[in-house]
Amino acid sequence: MGQKIHPGGLRVGVIHDWKSNWYTGKKEFADYILEDVRIREHINGKLSHAGLSDILIRKDKQRITVDIYTARPGIVIGKSGVEVDALRKELHAITGKSVHININEIKRPELDAQLVAQSIAEQLQNRVSFRRAMKRALASAMRSGAQGIKIQCGGRLGGGEMSRVERYTEGRVPLHTIRADIDYGFAEARTTFGRIGVKGWGNKG
Repeated sequence: MGQKIHPGGLRVGVIHDWKSNWYTGKKEFADYILEDVRIREHINGKLSHAGLSDILIRKDKQRITVDIYTARPGIVIGKSGVEVDALRKELHAITGKSVHININEIKRPELDAQLVAQSIAEQLQNRVSFRRAMKRALASAMRSGAQGIKIQCGGRLGGGEMSRVERYTEGRVPLHTIRADIDYGFAEARTTFGRIGVKGWGNKG
């Protein structure tokens, strides 16, 4: 059977780096991981509308550095930094350590697999036909200079009784070539018929 592996995890240590950078002994390990999960969940919940692509976490003994990659940095930062300060206070309350937040803008969101998946999920929630949403995303990614892109939707597509999976591919997306920079993203559309999962793979060369 074709066992699918996460394209990011397969390439860690070769061309990708870890999403969390820290080291600790066995006793604190579980707490550190739980802290990471809580930070990510909080940021994703609070900034779900801001086009978040990635959250990187680095930890020292006393401070935590969080890098947020987003397509709409203005929304994350807020008027003269109000939103960021609020977020920093909330993360400080969760972790009890001093938190430093960096916000990085994604210049070309149509090449970012996570953002592509999110935008298709949003369109599905707004009752756009799934084929049109997927094909539009394919076209805009290829126009922006992607070497290849693959999009897959699974669930009760178009409100059908049976759930099914549909995928569209353009260009080349070599999942086994470890040197190929494959970007992977996943999002869920909450439609009236139930959830529809959207996956995106982008080949950045």
